[in-house]
Amino acid sequence: MRLDPAGLGALATARRGRVVAFDAHRGLGELVEEHGGRFAFPAVAISDGTRQIPPGAAVLFCLVASPVGTLEAADLVALGGPSEAG
Repeated sequence: MRLDPAGLGALATARRGRVVAFDAHRGLGELVEEHGGRFAFPAVAISDGTRQIPPGAAVLFCLVASPVGTLEAADLVALGGPSEAG
């Protein structure tokens, strides 16, 4: 289930973070936003369609409701090298 961005308000705005873990076999990852929040994400949330992203990658993302009712990262866009997140 994905909420309409208009229903999320500020949660739908782009955020910056860094991928801290990604398990390609399971298709699940975790990132930390620049303000310290930790969010899980599925491989299908990676916008370039590769379903792969290395730990340490700086990303832009938004938050959406997960199927279990928690927030998860979506629409991940890699910014390039690890040094670009700050």
